[in-house]
Amino acid sequence: MRTSIVILIFITTLSFAGSAQEKGHTRFSLRVEPVLSWMKSDMENVSSKGSLPGYNLGLGIDHFFGDNYAFATGLTINTTGGKLYYPVVGDIPAFTQTYRLKHIEVPLGLKLRSGDLYRINIYGRFGLSPQINIKASDEHSQKLNSEVRLLELGYHLGGGIEYSLGGKNALIFGLLFNSGFTDVTKRSGFDDKATLSRINFEIGFIF
Repeated sequence: MRTSIVILIFITTLSFAGSAQEKGHTRFSLRVEPVLSWMKSDMENVSSKGSLPGYNLGLGIDHFFGDNYAFATGLTINTTGGKLYYPVVGDIPAFTQTYRLKHIEVPLGLKLRSGDLYRINIYGRFGLSPQINIKASDEHSQKLNSEVRLLELGYHLGGGIEYSLGGKNALIFGLLFNSGFTDVTKRSGFDDKATLSRINFEIGFIF
């Protein structure tokens, strides 16, 4: 099931990339981004116990429909997660659960970009961050697939700069905040909503 969805997402993204290149000004970028993520529950006695470092790797696609406006998408793999403290329930003692998550993400958003400022362009972008879970484990690498939902949806908001290297090539440096709308976990005995948030330190190369 998860493999089929991943393949479908991959084919759809590549199809869009091909058609976009034919119809308008489209730029592609390779991204290698450090990530800091954490989780938060809406249940009062389930609390966050810290953040986890991770990464975001993949392809970015900006399809411009104006001089300074673009539809921003792509295909990336990210590792995120967090730590949640669960209180005593019946015979189960209190404990802290670490979630180490890996997702395939296809961001869908709008990118606003300034004109040239010497060799620099300033950009801002925002939109939705749908993603599918492909791996879930704890701090001991024990699988937690049955306790993590397949799909997760959130939003992103951020900005940064593009530094021209000449021609079409440029470097990307930015900061992007992601916050989840939907419940990430499905732990038995806890009817809570645990959402995932992260900060991406955007580093990329436009080619």
